[in-house]
Amino acid sequence: MRKLCAAFLFALAAFGQAPEWRPLTGNWRATPFRGAGKVQIAGGVVQLAPGGPMTGVTWNSEFPKTDYEIRFEARRMQGNDFFASLTFPVGQSSCTWVMGGWGGDIVGLSSIDGWDASDNETRNYFTFENGRWYTMRLRVSSSRITAWIDEKQTIDAEIAGRTIALRPGEIKLNVPLGFASYNTAAEIRRIEFKK
Repeated sequence: MRKLCAAFLFALAAFGQAPEWRPLTGNWRATPFRGAGKVQIAGGVVQLAPGGPMTGVTWNSEFPKTDYEIRFEARRMQGNDFFASLTFPVGQSSCTWVMGGWGGDIVGLSSIDGWDASDNETRNYFTFENGRWYTMRLRVSSSRITAWIDEKQTIDAEIAGRTIALRPGEIKLNVPLGFASYNTAAEIRRIEFKK
């Protein structure tokens, strides 16, 4: 064990320190969804008012396509559908981590092999309380997508050789990276990523 620890410390010294979390601030823009609600960014908090049906923000700069992690805190202020759903790059494609969809409690990835989060193996149930902050973390590699809510792993999907794509519709406006809510008011803060 000591040899392993020494080798790890030597590798860190040789190649620099492990990647650090970096904030994603200042480059968000309102996503032009039809019927979008108001978007405000105040005190480091992205506020999404209910839309008809969607409201969102999109990152207006380059973002890694693979081998990265992103973490953030989010809460649904009112409503009972998805909030802070994250669209993110996966190689040359994109995917959406749905947060509280299909009536408020379904979590999963849309889409894998043409199947939405409600119908593929990443479908999971999570009870979200309005007004409560949740900590979300997503890891993307060329072979796997893994996600946690409050340190509880909710997704661990093998994606090598599979078709990863967005659900048809306006969610494509969140590319390369963006958050969306559906008929809900949501807040998102402390958005960070690392390679």
